Amino acid sequence: MRSRLVYKIIMSKQEQKISNCVNKSTLIIVSIIVILLFLGVFLLQKKGGVQLSVDQKTVFEIEKAPDFSLKDYSGKTVKLADFHGKSLVINSWAAWCPFCKKELVDFVSAQNEFSAQGGGDVIFIAINRAESREVAKKYSDELGVTNGMLLLLDPGDSFFRSIGGFSMPETIFVDVKGNIVFHKRGPMDAHEIREKINQLLQR
Repeated sequence: MRSRLVYKIIMSKQEQKISNCVNKSTLIIVSIIVILLFLGVFLLQKKGGVQLSVDQKTVFEIEKAPDFSLKDYSGKTVKLADFHGKSLVINSWAAWCPFCKKELVDFVSAQNEFSAQGGGDVIFIAINRAESREVAKKYSDELGVTNGMLLLLDPGDSFFRSIGGFSMPETIFVDVKGNIVFHKRGPMDAHEIREKINQLLQR
């Protein structure tokens, strides 16, 4: 009996030591994560990010439209610099994105509407995310938007990463000076698209 009691006492002490070690390790890991998070936020602030509220989450957005050099369906290279002095609506989309379907159609409708009203200085650009030309064109053909707006291919998905994308679709509204005045994460309806374009043209 005595030996059993001694054994239980020893095992209890060992378990307590193990528990203490686990707790210390967990505390260290949590501390490291918190430090890294604060460091990341600090670095983003140092880079001049603009703090915005998106879906009740705080994120840091870039201020300028990121440069790009991508090809359209015909193989022609298109660059951001080609649109100097123009207001831009740049959308990231993919054929696998269910929310992109109606939104692309609404973008074409909005472009036609604003062009008819003399708002030709607004250029709509839809950048496909890392899909082949065949997949992208088949999708845009089915929607009837292939000839309605500028469609670019981004095989490396570089543009989406450059705007800090994390949802689908994502759209940036860029003024004539290249500033991003609004960054929408997620789908937009026709009313919101027109509302944001009007705000863009008033700048």
